[in-house]
Amino acid sequence: MKIATWNVNSIRAREAQLTSFLEKHNPDVVCLQEIKCEESSFPRQILLDLGYHSAVSGQKTYNGVAILSREKPEEVTIGMNKDVENFDDPQARVIAATISGIRVVSAYVPNGQEPGCEKFNYKLSWLKAFREYLKQCLRKNDLVVAGGDYNIAPEDIDVHDPKKWQNKILCTAEERLQFASLLELGLVDTYRELYPDNQQFSWWDYRAGNFQKNAGLRIDFLLATPELFSLCDDCSISMTERSGEKPSDHAPVIAEFAV
Repeated sequence: MKIATWNVNSIRAREAQLTSFLEKHNPDVVCLQEIKCEESSFPRQILLDLGYHSAVSGQKTYNGVAILSREKPEEVTIGMNKDVENFDDPQARVIAATISGIRVVSAYVPNGQEPGCEKFNYKLSWLKAFREYLKQCLRKNDLVVAGGDYNIAPEDIDVHDPKKWQNKILCTAEERLQFASLLELGLVDTYRELYPDNQQFSWWDYRAGNFQKNAGLRIDFLLATPELFSLCDDCSISMTERSGEKPSDHAPVIAEFAV
């Protein structure tokens, strides 16, 4: 089973790129983030014609997540509000579904803007809620993969210039601590576990020719339970989609499991 995660940065702007990605890589499951549209505007029929069912949690202009799958998804749930006590988030940032016995989560973690601001505090509180959400998910399922744009570069190896990014958004100690707390649940960062010494990125700012300079960060992940990771044959970051015409600023992450 091939599972991918990709922040498409507007599915309407990136519809051609998405269909090309699906035709080229033929994934079984795709977690999408930042679709930036309501469910009524989601290209459901176009994707169904390509053989993909869609589970969607949309929002006008901002955020939005989805799961595409060859097999019809079951037990689809949207958001964390029902699973995390005293947490009420109106933003479309989490969707989950069961596909071929695997609990698949697609998550779009808040950016946080800059350390110390209100949006940064929201990000930290959101991550704490997400940890509780995943904790409950893991209690019910042995095979779980949480794909998404986590908006955190967890280690210096995940940053092109650690000194330049030190204490800046995506690289603060507070954010990294929250990411580490997700792994402490027992989840495995599939790419890093397979390639502990590789420096490869999944996001490059559009400005200043950062992609051409490879001035990026690794902030997109497929986190898997040990039971699922034990079946993982490979995990890669596909640079083709970032180097193409009118690309998203993120590259897809793809993992293959012997399921």
